[in-house]
Amino acid sequence: MPRILGVDYGTRRVGFAISDELGVLSLPLCTKDVASVQDAVRIARKVADERKAIRVVVGLPLNMDGTKGSMAHQVERFVDLLRAGGIHEVITWDERLSTGLVERMLIDADVSRSRRKEVRDKLAAQVILQGYLDSLAGAPNCDAYGLDPSL
Repeated sequence: MPRILGVDYGTRRVGFAISDELGVLSLPLCTKDVASVQDAVRIARKVADERKAIRVVVGLPLNMDGTKGSMAHQVERFVDLLRAGGIHEVITWDERLSTGLVERMLIDADVSRSRRKEVRDKLAAQVILQGYLDSLAGAPNCDAYGLDPSL
């Protein structure tokens, strides 16, 4: 099965994760420093090409009430540029609480602050992509965040 690339977009760093061949598991891949949204698009296209990803899932940081803040609008611009740059199948995925979840897990595991900075974004991309993959398999995706599935 072709691979799916997960992306946690940030204005300074972008985290990447990739699905396994079966499309069941999300695996952390890398974190790249970026200088601009155009730089992030260039790097994302390169990673997608290298990994032969047929689809890109980008985390959309919605507010807790479901509205879009300034970062969500920046992510939407990134997604638009990805599509304009030749990646046609780009999906946004609600990433509320994903970075906080990763940060708590790393702190609980007693990971140093500098090491957390190195791995946080690629692990957030892994959480985003895993939520998407679980939805394809029909698995419940609210439990990981402690959210009420009726919302």
